[in-house]
Formats: sequence, C-alpha cells, structure tokens
Amino acid sequence: MTDKKAVWFPAKKNGFGWSRPTAWQGWFVQMFYLFSVGLISFFVDPKEELSTWLILVSISTVTLLVVYYVKGEAPNWKWKTIDKEKRRLFK
Repeated sequence: MTDKKAVWFPAKKNGFGWSRPTAWQGWFVQMFYLFSVGLISFFVDPKEELSTWLILVSISTVTLLVVYYVKGEAPNWKWKTIDKEKRRLFK
C-alpha cells in the first residue's frame, strides 16, 4: 500500500498557489463554493447588510482554503523563465 494522499488540487507549475482541480471532488468543492456565495448573495443583500454578507462569504472562503490546504499539494514558489519563442507570441 502507498501512503500517498489523493491530490484534488495540484500546485501551480508557475507562481504560487493551486491550479485547476484534477479530481471530480475538487471540481465539486469549487462549484459548491460558487453556489454558496451565490446563495449567500441572494439571501443577504450586500448593499443593505454588508457586514453580515462579508462574514458569511469570509467563512465560505476560509473553508475553501482549508479544503485546498488539506486535499492539495503544498503550494510553493515556482518561477520558470519564458522561452524566447513564447515571448514573441505576446508581442
């Protein structure tokens, strides 16, 4: 048996943080987060109750980050140089 944990969110190949999910569970977590923020925004109008809206969205966001941290690879800085041929495409 291997002790390797299932990674839902791999580390970015360039920069800091996580990239797109690689498992259906990761996609479900992201869609659930977007759904919850939409639901919060539907029931709590940020124009009238900004502090309540901010608290609820902050709780959702912190929960999402905890799931990223637990089920994702450890994020670290990765900085690769861009090839000269790729640079020409952006000019």
